Amino acid sequence: MDNSQLLKGVLDAAVLAVVEQADGYGYDVVRRLRAAGFEEVGEASVYGTLRRLYSAGNLSTYVVPSDEGPHRKYYAINGQGKEQLEQQRKEWGSFAQSMTALLEEGNAS
Repeated sequence: MDNSQLLKGVLDAAVLAVVEQADGYGYDVVRRLRAAGFEEVGEASVYGTLRRLYSAGNLSTYVVPSDEGPHRKYYAINGQGKEQLEQQRKEWGSFAQSMTALLEEGNAS
């Protein structure tokens, strides 16, 4: 199974979950997703997702000066983003439960 295709369907939830743990700038979010097991996640996909979640009102931003180069834009989850993430957790739980039941039913045959 191609994990990159599965990740596309859940990238919003994954990004919100990572930012819920701690605020982060673009590449930091990419790095933490990869450390969580999503090694194939593309930088462009994550940056686009961050921008989209921000535009939708699920994230807020602030800028932090950097000694190593340009200032970094950090993303933080806000109240609307937390509500969105909670909804996605419920949907994922339901989906995972259904899929697990279906796969286990197939093993029983």
